[in-house]
Amino acid sequence: MSDSPYFDPRHYGIDPHGPWPEDVPKGQDDSHWRYENDPKGARRAELRVAFCWSLTLLASIGLAWVYVAGGQTQVEGALWAMAFFGLGVGFILWARDLLPGTEVTASRGHHDVCAEEDRRAVAESLTRGIEPMARRPFLFKMLGAVGGVFGVAAVFPLASLGPRVHLDLDHTKWGVGTRAVTEDGNPVLPTDVAVNGILTVFPEGYITDALSPTLLINVGDLPFEIPPSREGWTINGLVAFSKICTHAGCPASLYNVQSHQLVCPCHQSTFDVLSDCKPVFGPAPRPLPQLPITTDIDGYVVSQSDYHEPVGPGFWDR
Repeated sequence: MSDSPYFDPRHYGIDPHGPWPEDVPKGQDDSHWRYENDPKGARRAELRVAFCWSLTLLASIGLAWVYVAGGQTQVEGALWAMAFFGLGVGFILWARDLLPGTEVTASRGHHDVCAEEDRRAVAESLTRGIEPMARRPFLFKMLGAVGGVFGVAAVFPLASLGPRVHLDLDHTKWGVGTRAVTEDGNPVLPTDVAVNGILTVFPEGYITDALSPTLLINVGDLPFEIPPSREGWTINGLVAFSKICTHAGCPASLYNVQSHQLVCPCHQSTFDVLSDCKPVFGPAPRPLPQLPITTDIDGYVVSQSDYHEPVGPGFWDR
């Protein structure tokens, strides 16, 4: 039997005081590794692992640089392949050359509950692979450096997913003095929207912006309930609300003149225009944001500022 300090027959389910089981080969030693008796060979094996991980390190730095420089799909793919290849081959070489790799056969033993000492022996046997790894501080340091750089490089592709949507919805193209125009680019006068009429408008110069469509609704002399902080946000019964439903982002543009309610055609969310566009039916979780409007020196409808709250689905600002 082996004289290795790691060897203990109990690790294989063998009773050290009993006869040797027939289902267990004799002379097993799970502490042996490839270059155990060859220090120079072990050093060369370390250098091979370090070389592989150096490829990963360089590929990771190159990947980050390519992303910062604007990106190139083929180059990025090649660098990803090189980084993973170097990392994987390094681990394979480490396991093959520097860790115990001898297969051992354990006894089937008895099928009753294991004794406490047997459990401790198994737990000890599972920890024996840690010490051979700890004896390689150079590789541990190398792995730490590679893992750090590779991990940072792996974060860069997240930028390809686009801007953070919930921050994007915090702002639209409306601003101080931005004229409201129709889809044809024509500025809008307050008189262009008749009583009980509705008109979709956009910030001038940004007709295609997906976050900015706004509904101008003329409620006439009907009582319009708004918070005191929004006094002065309307023009003689003309009010403005975001067209984007706060449930799933569909256009809430169906106006029921009889009930003065906006209805979203996607999931039937219904908003009471006279009550600050609060949802009164359907899955929408919050009112449509209101846009403060006024007129400029030429009498055209302009925004006083951007929306004071995010537009669109309510889950973005939770």
